[in-house]
Amino acid sequence: MGHDDLDTCVHDRVALDEIALYAEVLTAVAGSERRLTLEELDNALGLRTSANH
Repeated sequence: MGHDDLDTCVHDRVALDEIALYAEVLTAVAGSERRLTLEELDNALGLRTSANH
């Protein structure tokens, strides 16, 4: 099974998006002296819960 038909633009974009999210988490963790709460992790990732709308 080859990967000749793999769209590398989409694949690379997905990988870059994942790296950017990981970097956001690492930045938030580096700025904290304790474990982050789930809410803080959500904020670092730009997520909103239904209660925060």
